[in-house]
Amino acid sequence: MNSLQTRRGRRGDAEPRWPALVAALGIGGLNLALPESLSAGPRWLLLALVVVLVGASIVARRMGRHGLNQALGHGTAAVLTFFLAASVVLLVAGLPSHAEPPVVLLKSAAMLWLSNVLVFAFWYWRLDAGGPNQRDLLGPRHPSAFLFPQMTRPEDEHPDWSPEFLDYLFLAFNTSTAFSPTDTAALTRWAKALMMMQSAISLTVIAVLAARAVNVL
Repeated sequence: MNSLQTRRGRRGDAEPRWPALVAALGIGGLNLALPESLSAGPRWLLLALVVVLVGASIVARRMGRHGLNQALGHGTAAVLTFFLAASVVLLVAGLPSHAEPPVVLLKSAAMLWLSNVLVFAFWYWRLDAGGPNQRDLLGPRHPSAFLFPQMTRPEDEHPDWSPEFLDYLFLAFNTSTAFSPTDTAALTRWAKALMMMQSAISLTVIAVLAARAVNVL
């Protein structure tokens, strides 16, 4: 029995990947719902790329190619981030021209805000402690870039606890709403940098909405 199997035996099943898969597909779906003027290329392109990359990542994991699986995961996150950033730039650039009606702009900004939450939750999940494959190897109480509340309690209270995608999604949601950590602290420089980027994007989208609302009024 290899080390990964041994660790899985101690934790039970490996960390579930399907919530991250749903999030990635959801981001592609949100991009599909944007107006053409706010999409980097055809609206269907991001969803198509996500399906290809995620499918290849699943195949790589099933084959035991964890290095390739990790590379494809990072590639998926990079593609999602590029399309998000491009749409935010197009949103800001199109504001003075009033290219989109107020209702369409409101819906688009809301979808971009939600995409921002999902994209950075995906990044946190993919990067923390080397990603899900490495976390499966390390088991519970692995070194983390984030200090979750469960990590500050005695080990016997949460002996098998380890962060999963929903925990990173909660962190990303709080970062986009409060523009700062709430119950979970960032411990590493890369985590702090990503959280600053996420807050900046969220603040930009909200500022665009406020500016447009003032013009409408």
